Amino acid sequence: MNLLKQIPKVDKVLSWEGVQTLLETHPRPVVMKAVRNVLEVLRAIVLREEGDAGLFTDEAIMKRVNRELDEINSLNLKRLVNGTGVVIHTNLGRSPLPESVRQTLNEIAFGYSNLEFDLATGERGSRYAHVEEILCELTGAEAALVVNNNAAAVLLALSSLAAGREVIVSRGELVEIGGSFRIPDVMRQSGAILREVGATNRTHPKDYSAAVATETGLLLKVHCSNFAVVGFTAEVSAEQLVELGRQHSLPVMADVGSGNLVELSRRLGCNEPTVQEFVSAGVDVITFSGDKLLGGPQAGIIIGRKELLATMKKHPLLRAVRIDKLTLAALEGTLQLYRDERRALQEIPTLRMLALSKEELAETAKQLAARLQNAAPDVVTLSLVEGFSQVGGGALPLLQLPTTLISVGVGDKSAQEIEKAMRLSPVPVIGRIFKGAFLLDPRTINEEDIPALTAALQGIAP
Repeated sequence: MNLLKQIPKVDKVLSWEGVQTLLETHPRPVVMKAVRNVLEVLRAIVLREEGDAGLFTDEAIMKRVNRELDEINSLNLKRLVNGTGVVIHTNLGRSPLPESVRQTLNEIAFGYSNLEFDLATGERGSRYAHVEEILCELTGAEAALVVNNNAAAVLLALSSLAAGREVIVSRGELVEIGGSFRIPDVMRQSGAILREVGATNRTHPKDYSAAVATETGLLLKVHCSNFAVVGFTAEVSAEQLVELGRQHSLPVMADVGSGNLVELSRRLGCNEPTVQEFVSAGVDVITFSGDKLLGGPQAGIIIGRKELLATMKKHPLLRAVRIDKLTLAALEGTLQLYRDERRALQEIPTLRMLALSKEELAETAKQLAARLQNAAPDVVTLSLVEGFSQVGGGALPLLQLPTTLISVGVGDKSAQEIEKAMRLSPVPVIGRIFKGAFLLDPRTINEEDIPALTAALQGIAP
């Protein structure tokens, strides 16, 4: 209780010379908030029976006020270093954009653009036209439309094509992805009526045929990109579903999730279908994400038959889920790279990181560890261990990518203490803990991350 009496009141702190100086350069409400926050923290420390009298000197409180003011004025959304080895990390912003997009974003963000202005005619144009042609060129589809994410793409497609009618889908494809996005919930919101067929692990063409009725409006296939069913399984292929759709004069839609535009099977040893394969199979409407394997910004891309997409373009929901100019600029810049597959693999960070070989990563880890060790305090020790990276983003869940990890030791600190200190660095460094060690994966660390990594290691030393 004696310590509580040493905590000054807000008005007294505001009268201090140091705080008066802060008031000359910061809004008064912001400074008052910083002071109140600091005093509340000090009260909590005392009530927990922690700390000592040194915490309550004018100088100590002033330092806390300055730090708190810096924290209040800092941006909540900030750049960080992804050392997890998860390439498409949803919590860390998924796919980083290609460097070639940077200048385009600068030009579009800080000036006016022809977002909805047709330069050829001088009349109002469509924002969706800027990427429709190149999407059709790359995928072979008749038409294309882009909304703000794949959930919105699925919602718009179902609302436009099947509201009030049954949509037949395999039980094994009623997926849930991050953020509790579930196909049945989206279908319910769209006004479509779910008609489940088959079993969790096995669905056959006859299951779809038996379910077709006068109320049927659509056949739906959902690519299970974020989980795998193995063992005694069977699924209906896109080709088989298209044939059934033609027999019953029903459109076929596929949500293919990750939006893969290049052949990855040979490079990664996986079996991830491309968007083009679904187009070739004759699927009428295809939806996928822009910020997963495609390597672009968050977007929901819809491609397919011209007459079906024309219906979506007239739907009132489209305005609620439309994309902005920055998404369009980033997406168009990313798609341009796909015109040359070799360039796409080299310049799109997601594809480049996924394609790194075990040997390349071993050498990168060795060089990176040496650079960091030379700059770090003596108490920091770095060692190399073999491990695996992950694709992430709900894509290729069974694929393990061999890598060499950097294990970080700092004196007698635990892995949890190291993880927290790195995470709270000025430029946060996010790694992972495995078997009692804090690990960094060079697969997702770029050259421009080295100064931040160095600073974090220097700041962690006791």
